Amino acid sequence: MAANNPMGIDKEQAFGMAETEMEYRVELFNRLAQTCFNKCVDKRYKESELNMGENSCIDRCVSKYWQVNSMIGQLLSAGGRPPM
Repeated sequence: MAANNPMGIDKEQAFGMAETEMEYRVELFNRLAQTCFNKCVDKRYKESELNMGENSCIDRCVSKYWQVNSMIGQLLSAGGRPPM
């Protein structure tokens, strides 16, 4: 049994951890979508499709959001402090 479960986590704990991770990912996606939408899409809808400027803005916004999220995750997992 130890070979299948090296960390000693039972199924219930693993399920709870997976559920927490899924909730975190959903919340992250929702924040990302709301932040980039508010920043990039004009509040007065003129067209049914996003225009080229809005598409570019959303692409850059999402890219930056993921970069920052990744950097923060790396800092937290390493126990480090942000550079001054």
